[in-house]
Amino acid sequence: MGARTFRATFAAAPLAMAVVDREGRVVTANDALAALLGTGADGHGLTGRIAADLVDLASDARTWHAYREVLRGRQARLRCTRRLKHPDGHSLWAQVTVSPLPEEEQAVLISVSDISARRELQARLRHLQMHDPVTRLPNRTLFFERLAAALEAEAYEESGTGRVGLCYLDLDGFKAVNDTLGHRVGDRLLAAVAERLTRCANEAGYARTATPLVARLGGDEFALLVEDSTGTEQLADLADSVLKSLQVPFDLSGQRLSVSASIGVVERHAAGTTATGLMQAADTTLYWAKADGKSRWTLFDPERNAHRMTRQALSSTLRPAVERGEFALEYQPLVGMEDGGVRGVEALVRWNHPQFGTLTPNRFIGLAEEDGSIVQLGRWVLATACRQARRWQLEHPDAEPIFVSVNVAVRQVWDSDLVSDVAAILAETGLAPHLLQLELTESAVMGSAGRPLQALQALSDMGVGIAIDDFGTGYSNLAYLSRLPVSVLKLDGSFVRGFQYEGGDGSAAPPNPADEVVVEAMIQLAHRLGLTVTAECVETAGQATRLRRIGCDTGQGWLYSRPVAPDRISALLTAAACPQT
Repeated sequence: MGARTFRATFAAAPLAMAVVDREGRVVTANDALAALLGTGADGHGLTGRIAADLVDLASDARTWHAYREVLRGRQARLRCTRRLKHPDGHSLWAQVTVSPLPEEEQAVLISVSDISARRELQARLRHLQMHDPVTRLPNRTLFFERLAAALEAEAYEESGTGRVGLCYLDLDGFKAVNDTLGHRVGDRLLAAVAERLTRCANEAGYARTATPLVARLGGDEFALLVEDSTGTEQLADLADSVLKSLQVPFDLSGQRLSVSASIGVVERHAAGTTATGLMQAADTTLYWAKADGKSRWTLFDPERNAHRMTRQALSSTLRPAVERGEFALEYQPLVGMEDGGVRGVEALVRWNHPQFGTLTPNRFIGLAEEDGSIVQLGRWVLATACRQARRWQLEHPDAEPIFVSVNVAVRQVWDSDLVSDVAAILAETGLAPHLLQLELTESAVMGSAGRPLQALQALSDMGVGIAIDDFGTGYSNLAYLSRLPVSVLKLDGSFVRGFQYEGGDGSAAPPNPADEVVVEAMIQLAHRLGLTVTAECVETAGQATRLRRIGCDTGQGWLYSRPVAPDRISALLTAAACPQT
């Protein structure tokens, strides 16, 4: 085949091509290239032109360097995709390939193919892949792609505020719409919600550099991503506008529906923030919004989150902590109001947590009741306290034996055989039943029936004392009180704190009539029912004097002692057995 035939084949080939010399100029080009580039002439009109300018090979440094290397024979081939501007105004995507010709030709071959249709198909497929078919909003995949890009350092280091904000919302009661009206109506509602969210985002983006991205993350969950946010006020305004927008009823083909939303709002510096961390914060805050009553937005609160995380950490380690021996007991004396002698002690559990330090019961007893570990923990407290009370009795034979009072949660009565546990522990430790007192809160005891009442009666018949803790704050069903096997009432500290203190010169300050009347009436009632009364939270001598005047039997509080280790109680017992002369 001769040179003429090769030239004819080159000229007639449907693939746009050009031969380019080592200097980068077109030696010859075919008509297909001229037509593709829209030069208005045949291939001869391109001869002598700079090839890199024709197909945009100099617009970025990497491509330009690779092209120069092929021209010099140092690189075998270059393939790249370029967006070319056609003279008639439209753009086209072209795949450009630069390949070396035989050495003796001292030239390269550039071939160009129009891939616009393929790119358009890829873009359409990507759009389908990245958008929700129901609402036509960006879906979860595209949302996280945009979020990740917003958190990259180069996205905020050179320009912008360096902050990012997120409104994460969930429709309240959407499941009921699906269940009662069907998924078709549910889908139409989601699409209508999407339109309103988009409108809110467009209004928020007006006169700003960027409009918030609205995405459907799945189900009835949506997100509005604010890149380069200006602070929490901007996010609060956006959340307010979303709530107001959704409060207007929806008219879906004659079906009138009203919905509300709960929104979690997070706004922070992009530096040091991860997509996972931001979404966890948003999810937590959305949960708070629902827990706080729904149809509202809630801003992320680091302190509230720290408490939540601590609560989770404590809950997950409660059960193994009992087995690891992380709990200990302290004891607070119960003192006779007349003579100041120690009558008994209340056992108070402490958790020596390896991470959070020493924790008092208010930090973990509620959690233990929720997950049931209170049964295991309560049994340990009961056994430890009884064992210690028996040890004091044996170590101080000359002192009057003191009783130990142990708090019992109502769940211990329901979820365990408390009567059998108490009987077994008393038998094991050798402690007399009358030296054990069990404390239950007023709300747990009042109204007790069935198994709890039977258990209390059995324990009382055994000789164990039953005390009502925090009396005066719960049901206060006084008529029912007379039918319960209770031996002690413990007045809640709020009554004691309300007492007027003794004056500094020993004279009485003007009393609060209501406080004294109420407390005195409760003490008199208790005594007529054969009960003794213990006042909690006694902190001053003035309080103690007033309580003694109106007949209170025993007191407990910092006036006498704070909760202390067992050896401090031993010292008190030693002092009581050896009075100074």
